[in-house]
Amino acid sequence: MHSPNRVLSAILSATGHGFAGNERQQELETRTVNRQSPSNRVREVQVTGTAEVCCPADRVSVRVSVNNSKESVNEVTTSVSRRLEYIVQSLRQHGIKDEDTSVRRFLHRQADLYHMDAEVVVTFSDFETMERVCSVLLEKLDKSVCVGSPQFYHSAGCLSQLRRRACVSAVENAQQKASEVSQLLGQSLGHPLLVREEEAREWRNNDEEEDGGQGATPFSHIVRTPTVTASSRVSVSFSLRDRNRKKL
Repeated sequence: MHSPNRVLSAILSATGHGFAGNERQQELETRTVNRQSPSNRVREVQVTGTAEVCCPADRVSVRVSVNNSKESVNEVTTSVSRRLEYIVQSLRQHGIKDEDTSVRRFLHRQADLYHMDAEVVVTFSDFETMERVCSVLLEKLDKSVCVGSPQFYHSAGCLSQLRRRACVSAVENAQQKASEVSQLLGQSLGHPLLVREEEAREWRNNDEEEDGGQGATPFSHIVRTPTVTASSRVSVSFSLRDRNRKKL
């Protein structure tokens, strides 16, 4: 019984294959294996591909708070409720759905005064709308309202799509490698035999960290939109065909 013949080669790729984001390819392992099968010998090329893609936050939440103190419960409730009503109405006028808004009230008494604290937490998917709403509230309500700093984050759907993009890009890079190697060996790349994701990672990027703490910039008061980077490493096996072999 004949033992399989194996040819191993290692090739380092210099650049990634075109895809949105910062991508790279590494560690190409090519193995041509002659395997005995009932009808013919199966030859294959095995490669690894890696990719990194990044995505900015797609959601932002803003906390708007109001408070007041009066001698009676009715007075403080009426005062705060009137401003809350204006805030909610402004949000609706800008197309914000009720399910993206939550309102909370807290009433307590201190000495002879009743205090009411209230807050509206709003989630935006359009950052320009967020900026317009905050400007309107600050302009109309002035010191009677406090608009907190926007908190940017990634929705579950955004992160899921990011992971898929990284994996697909890594497979594309692996296929490009395998195609170039098969040409080098005088072969034609066949159909994929196995695709396996070996590693998947993701991490959050902040501009403050990237600046290396080198001091405040002229625009340091502006809240930066964070990004998340996802990486994927895959192993893919393709069959090889002789170029001269006629297609059935």
